[in-house]
Amino acid sequence: MLWYQIFEDGVEYEQRVGKPFVPPEITIKQVWEVVPKHLFKRSTAKSLYYISRHMLVTYLLYVFAQNIDQVVSTLGGTPLAQQVLRVICWAGYWSFQGFAFAGIWCIGHDAGHGALSDLGIVNDVLGLFLHSIVLTPYHAWRFTHRAHHKATQSYERDETFMPFLRSDFKLPDGKVAVRMDYAEILEETPAFTLFRLFVRQFFGFQLYLLHNRKGNRRYPAFTSHYRPSSQLFKSVERPAIILSNVSILVMFALIGIYIQNKGWNSVMKYYFMPWLFQHNWMVMFTYLQHSDPTIPYYRKDEWTFVRGALATVDRPLFGWIGRLFLYNIATDHVAHHFFSTVPFYNLPEVTKAIKPVLGEYYSHDSTGVLAALWRSFTQCVFIEDEGDIVFYKNRFGETVVPLDAKAKSKGSKKPVNSAEQAEMIIN
Repeated sequence: MLWYQIFEDGVEYEQRVGKPFVPPEITIKQVWEVVPKHLFKRSTAKSLYYISRHMLVTYLLYVFAQNIDQVVSTLGGTPLAQQVLRVICWAGYWSFQGFAFAGIWCIGHDAGHGALSDLGIVNDVLGLFLHSIVLTPYHAWRFTHRAHHKATQSYERDETFMPFLRSDFKLPDGKVAVRMDYAEILEETPAFTLFRLFVRQFFGFQLYLLHNRKGNRRYPAFTSHYRPSSQLFKSVERPAIILSNVSILVMFALIGIYIQNKGWNSVMKYYFMPWLFQHNWMVMFTYLQHSDPTIPYYRKDEWTFVRGALATVDRPLFGWIGRLFLYNIATDHVAHHFFSTVPFYNLPEVTKAIKPVLGEYYSHDSTGVLAALWRSFTQCVFIEDEGDIVFYKNRFGETVVPLDAKAKSKGSKKPVNSAEQAEMIIN
């Protein structure tokens, strides 16, 4: 790829744009039949190896950061040159350690799906440990994330990155609205767009955990992942929510001990700044998995488990860095949605196996990550209040993928996979 191509739409995305969308009628049986059964096998020993390796890399990055100032001073040069080099090194550490923290979160995510071991207790102990390190309430997030997998891209039942509606912006009816109507309400300066993007990238995940920001609207305002009585959870799940909260408090206590011994400056440089960068990477890949102008939302009976799983995008984000640090979470996300208990190290083979069955409905996008992020953030503005299959519209009320005329007028065929089947598949 030439350097300027990172700012261009990927060829796969361009092929989807403008092509009338016909809802898929692929069955889960067709997909399951082509996946070799050995790929479902989970190895506790292999998972522990990857965790140990990752924690070692994380520690080595920490050791590197402890020597940044000394190494820069040793290299000499003018005070300005030293300061510039110091800034570059610290930014590099925060960025790469942020990747490492995101990787810790990704392995914990696999534990939440029961994909690290055949033993549930092993998955939960590892997941609780890993997610607590990066201040994520393991069980609380595990429960709502599994609900997301059971209803991916269902407007009524999905859990995260829920879209705004036309009515939220008080826009005129789409039949009479003109471009100027949209511009007057939705237009904003690039600087303000960047500010909103910054807030969403670095603080969006914690805001979602704290008060369900961009979560499903069926919950009351200020619904929190930290409150055991929240409607997010069943009554039998409440003890696990308390355990997650206690684990977070233990991690804060450990951070407090570190502050007492090393000071606030150290904890900010070595932990909290990478932790913020971790959120940037996490929000980036989770958002881009499910928010794209060419990916539909389904309402009511048009949603099926297969259609939801297909309404996600595989992206080769960050090349080898994404593979090494993020454990295939972006590159093989479609396969993960079909088979969430498959270990991350087997997902590439699963993707290879199911692609021929999925055909044109397999969504892959090689668009550069920054271009894809800006495109989705600026073009995925709202969806219509009505319609059983809808696509995001931009600030001019336009979609890039039209719904096939026959599907629009007659409706698609009867769903092939129900919510009950999704429950069986995920569990």
